[in-house]
Amino acid sequence: MNVEEKIKSQISDNKILLYMKGSPDQPQCGFSQRATQVLMACGKEFAFVDILTNPEIRETLPIVSNWPTFPQLYVKGELIGGSDIIFEMYQNGEMQELIDSVED
Repeated sequence: MNVEEKIKSQISDNKILLYMKGSPDQPQCGFSQRATQVLMACGKEFAFVDILTNPEIRETLPIVSNWPTFPQLYVKGELIGGSDIIFEMYQNGEMQELIDSVED
């Protein structure tokens, strides 16, 4: 399986997936920290991939997603966006609705 196939598999295998710098317990940038705080506040478990320990994913994901920055949030296989979009959706209630729509 090449890197692009691995990314597509991760996205399809996880209902809520965050590509981030670090981990939810130890985010390595403010944007990743804000994204994980929003997701934790929404109350559902989510998967994550630390792009700092996966440089091949860090290089390839922006090509696959056509999104240049991290973090990147995927819900039900669809790219939602990065930190600013995640936070804005949380503030207006859309993120909670989206996360609540994900079946366990």
